Amino acid sequence: MPRVAALTLDVLGLARLDQVLLGLLPPSAIPGEDGDELLDEEGTPVARRDGGGIVPLRASRWAPPDPTHHNAPVVVARGGELPQRPMPPGVVLLLPAGGVRADDARHLAWAVAWKASADTVVEIPVPPSEAFDRRREIAAVYSTGPVLDVATAPQLTGDGRTVFLTGFSGSGKSTIARALVDQLAAQRSVTLLDGDVVRTHLSRGLGFSREDRDVNIRRIGWVAAEVTKHGGVAVCAPIAPYDETRRWVRELVESAGGPGAFLLVWISTPIEECERRDVKGLYAKARAGEIKGFTGIDDPYEEPADAALVIDTTNVTVDDAVARILELFG
Repeated sequence: MPRVAALTLDVLGLARLDQVLLGLLPPSAIPGEDGDELLDEEGTPVARRDGGGIVPLRASRWAPPDPTHHNAPVVVARGGELPQRPMPPGVVLLLPAGGVRADDARHLAWAVAWKASADTVVEIPVPPSEAFDRRREIAAVYSTGPVLDVATAPQLTGDGRTVFLTGFSGSGKSTIARALVDQLAAQRSVTLLDGDVVRTHLSRGLGFSREDRDVNIRRIGWVAAEVTKHGGVAVCAPIAPYDETRRWVRELVESAGGPGAFLLVWISTPIEECERRDVKGLYAKARAGEIKGFTGIDDPYEEPADAALVIDTTNVTVDDAVARILELFG
């Protein structure tokens, strides 16, 4: 008998599925084989692979192309940008809304602005981050008319911020993070996500393999993005040794809070100084081979090239470090 599997799609996978069902992507954009069942994140069947195609098992929220728009001019809304003037008469505005969570306040404000600019608006299951680059192929599904570009301006960043301090163990990250929280707490809603505390609660049970470290940082990043999205300040102080994971967190936070919402601060204190301060005795244990995979000893630290601020606490006081970070808020 042929293999039949159930494949769970995340929110972006569901957006791709909806694009396939509207003809915006080929069936090959969805993984799986003939007969496989496709599930949403709650385990509900939403579609099934059948031969070379995909059969929906639920009603679609997306309107199919309207024949009356067959030669109308089309504008595809640009993610992160707001229109500067109303659309010309007769324009069909395609508004990307795929892969967007219901509680995404930035997307709601962005969508309201675009909807107010046009008389005819069609929501499409394409993520706002990718729709503009695909605008000609997307527009061709809805109309044979011209694709227009309109004047836009960047959507302003919200009030939320994530301050992400990275550096060796003993570099001073946690001390600076706590002092920063003390400074901000009287003015803002602040959440402290310190590396050791997160591992005790949010990431209990994870080890120190590269995979587990990535999971730990991604969890911190997800919480920070939620805090940022709702206008708060997340202060994070993990070691975060890997560049790829830090960039993943940046993208997640800035998709929630807008460009500039993620402030990467590299606490660049040299490892010799960190080792001299070794109050926990961790470096000594790592050099003795009692701890494996210790950052800076037998596991690498990838220095960030994209830090907004670099602080070496060898010669910088905590108060000065906090003052420099606060300057980043503008």
